Amino acid sequence: MEFSKAMQTRRAVKHFDSDHVIPQKTLDQFWDIVQQAPSSFNIQHWRIIDVEDMEVRKKIRAAAWDQAQVTEASKCLIICGDIKAWQKRPEQYWSSAPQAVSDVLVPMIGGFYEGKDQLQRDEVMRSCGIMAQSMMLAATSLGYDSCPMIGFDAEAVANIIKLPSDHAIGLMLVIGKGIKAAHPKGGFMGLNAIRKSNSF
Repeated sequence: MEFSKAMQTRRAVKHFDSDHVIPQKTLDQFWDIVQQAPSSFNIQHWRIIDVEDMEVRKKIRAAAWDQAQVTEASKCLIICGDIKAWQKRPEQYWSSAPQAVSDVLVPMIGGFYEGKDQLQRDEVMRSCGIMAQSMMLAATSLGYDSCPMIGFDAEAVANIIKLPSDHAIGLMLVIGKGIKAAHPKGGFMGLNAIRKSNSF
């Protein structure tokens, strides 16, 4: 599917075929695609919990105000981020780059994030958002539907998935075969409302 069509047709679907299993070959394609998502300094902050155990999913559904898509979709992914990824062997993020490039960029990472707690967390949220969009478009291009979710008790879900203290949850994403079309789009504000020239 062309990118423009994937972008135009992607919707937040709420009702899924609970019996559908995504073929492994398709999942392999999906993961190959989403690993190409960009991140600041190539840190790849995201840590994705692929919740395959249905009993765990039921607990997450309870923490998500009993939203059915948590257990009915083929995949339930918790998109988290490592807030301290910037200081965990930063050389690994540029291990395949020419040495001259690595020598410049790796030392810059610490200087950019050191002592800036809000920036570190903000960067994780940006990375989670980029990954989620990449996943949604990848799913659409492969013939699947998805639904990004923030409607859940983040603290409860963090406990269920044993989230490390230096990580944060960005959002949850479910993927599968939709069985009921999403509502029509709510409408667009118009380009003039969202695009400004040079300043506000």
